[in-house]
Amino acid sequence: MTQAHRLSVAPMMDWTDRHCRYFHRQMTRRAMLYTEMVTAPAVIHGPKPRLLDFSAAEHPVALQLGGSDPAELAQATRIARDWRYDEVNLNVGCPSDRVQSGCFGAVLMLRPGLVADCVKAMQDQAEVPVTVKCRIGVDDQEPAEVLPRFLETMAGAGVGHVIIHARKAWLQGLSPKENREIPPLDYPLVLAMKRQFPQMTLCLNGGVTSLDQVRGLLDAGLDGVMLGRAAYHDPAAVLIGADALWGEDFAPEPAAVVAAMLPYVEAHLAQGGRLHSITRHMLGLFHGRPGARGWRRVLSEGASKPGAGPELLQAALGAVAEAAQAA
Repeated sequence: MTQAHRLSVAPMMDWTDRHCRYFHRQMTRRAMLYTEMVTAPAVIHGPKPRLLDFSAAEHPVALQLGGSDPAELAQATRIARDWRYDEVNLNVGCPSDRVQSGCFGAVLMLRPGLVADCVKAMQDQAEVPVTVKCRIGVDDQEPAEVLPRFLETMAGAGVGHVIIHARKAWLQGLSPKENREIPPLDYPLVLAMKRQFPQMTLCLNGGVTSLDQVRGLLDAGLDGVMLGRAAYHDPAAVLIGADALWGEDFAPEPAAVVAAMLPYVEAHLAQGGRLHSITRHMLGLFHGRPGARGWRRVLSEGASKPGAGPELLQAALGAVAEAAQAA
């Protein structure tokens, strides 16, 4: 098992783009980072550099693909080889309407045989591990019956690593947002699966909001934990210091993280990019700390204005420093 998976940051649509991942990488050198889900047809027919480009500094980084056609997924995996991702992951967990209509994402929990065909086709074209991210079940499925059968099928297809979102997905009646919050979490089931499939690398996703929780789940026997919204909304709390999970002491102060982002911001602006594209991911950096409100305000009000540049980040840091002195 790659040690990278002791902690990872989940693929999140509209959130974990390349700018977000670069920002996260300034806080942890070791956690595995995931792209947003990219559909196989988009990789085949779409603007490949825009969809697949990333900074070498983001490694280790995984590409998540969505789809249910083995031939398409194989072709997308082959195309992505040139980008040198560290892993290719198949989405069998997303509950959105557009995913269902395309017969991929969580609806594939109903068709484990098709998932096996997909991953075998991907493995034939991949030079890196092919992994799966799934739910514990969908709709009226009984997770305690469905999940072990699903994992057994994945193991039979040569998949050695599965990330399990420890909630059911309700394909009818709940929105994607509600599917991340309403179905109850079942950590004991995921822990039971690790005992039942000790040879597999099993990671848990869903509801984890602190490094203490991560340590507890690792101590309970899981191979890794995937953080989602906590890593986005309060990144310093869960990513700064996370490298201690590997016995390393890399733990920069948030202000140092901002300083590390400045050359990246300058390069992005020099290429015609907008400051907001980066800073929108940085709003939570000082969450729960003195000056957090001022930090968010300066960036939110100024980053979209024409000509906004690195000096805005310096001004936002100034607001943090003022609040810290007043506290």
